[in-house]
Amino acid sequence: MAGSVAASGFFPNPGSSPASLARGSKSATGESPETLSVRGIVAKPNTPPAAMQVKARAQALPKVNGSSKVNHRTADKDETVPYTNPKTFYNQLPDWSMLLAAVTTIFLAAEKQWTMLDWKPKRPDMLVDTFGFGRIIQDGLVFRQNFLIRSYEIGADRTASIETLMNHMQETALNHVKTAGLLGDGFGATPEMSKRNLIWVVSKIQLLVERYPSWEDMVQVDTWVASAGKNGMRRDWHVRDYNSGQTILRATSVWVMLNKNTRRLSKMPDEVRGEIGPHFNNDRSAITEKQGEKLAKPGDKVNDPSTKQFIRKGLTPKWGDLDVNQHVNNVKYIGWILESAPISILEKHELASMTLEYRKECDRDSVLQSLTNVSGECVDSSSGSAIQCDHLLQLESGADVVKAHTKWRPKRAHGEGNMGLFPAESA
Repeated sequence: MAGSVAASGFFPNPGSSPASLARGSKSATGESPETLSVRGIVAKPNTPPAAMQVKARAQALPKVNGSSKVNHRTADKDETVPYTNPKTFYNQLPDWSMLLAAVTTIFLAAEKQWTMLDWKPKRPDMLVDTFGFGRIIQDGLVFRQNFLIRSYEIGADRTASIETLMNHMQETALNHVKTAGLLGDGFGATPEMSKRNLIWVVSKIQLLVERYPSWEDMVQVDTWVASAGKNGMRRDWHVRDYNSGQTILRATSVWVMLNKNTRRLSKMPDEVRGEIGPHFNNDRSAITEKQGEKLAKPGDKVNDPSTKQFIRKGLTPKWGDLDVNQHVNNVKYIGWILESAPISILEKHELASMTLEYRKECDRDSVLQSLTNVSGECVDSSSGSAIQCDHLLQLESGADVVKAHTKWRPKRAHGEGNMGLFPAESA
């Protein structure tokens, strides 16, 4: 019974042709309904050939006030007698293409949903800190953020540069202040600092590099703050490889306050100390072996025959080197310092440690020169010994901007700690 009903939906009764249905369903006005297609959709009648059309002229006699009047404005109406195709087995079949399209759409949607449910990342670190926002851990005293090393952050030796790691450190410091709810309208300044036009400036940075990450490595950066004297703040970083947990870099820094209008150092107000004091982590230090020696100026060793001096002049800040406080970003100074380092060191050695002392800020109109004094066999590229350098970045007028001391070690063998994806000839 159900089969016959379903079949009748696709195959109409042979005795009920479209023409007979049209004749049997005439309305009182004499108009016939539109032809129904096999799928039940209203379809327009097929237009017969010109030979099959019959034109009839009829004049309508409307009644006005019960009496018939002849309307002089008669309209000729063309009435077309619909022509129906002869009934065959083919034109009574259902539209199988529509049914096939519906089934295909259902299968494609189901396959897509199954693929999404069955998706698994090839690398587990793809699900870690996906958007890179970071989070506060260890009772609210440490901020942690992960970074993926991008292809544009690696250098000629296929490892991340020191500037890349320093930028990651600076980013975590600002995000730490923001996540802790201490960010005012300044660049890392607290609300109480913003009221007094105070900003943070770095006075000293010391960092120790164990190894350099490569392309697509995931690094994990921890940062925290502590007190540094009466008017300073210490900020430390510990950078690790996310997958192995090995230490990549450890760094510590000292920050002081500068008045944004007068450009002079300022004491830390009690209101500011009350804001940042609860976030101090004085029980933890990234570097215990602090740099105790006073940094030497490169000019002090110029008469030493075992020391060679290199100078790079005419360094000028670009617009992109300035931060929102309108002075040169502290990471940019590192690039200027290494501008005067000989290429033989950069090719065969990697930076192992660096200590920087910031003496004076420079703006976009400054012109600087970079001096580097090298102790060791730096000219001989086959030398496998460690090298120490003293650096000085100063204005051409003679004022010191940054003093630095660096230590370099021979680069590791090819493929050790690197990607190892390309042969040495392709580098």
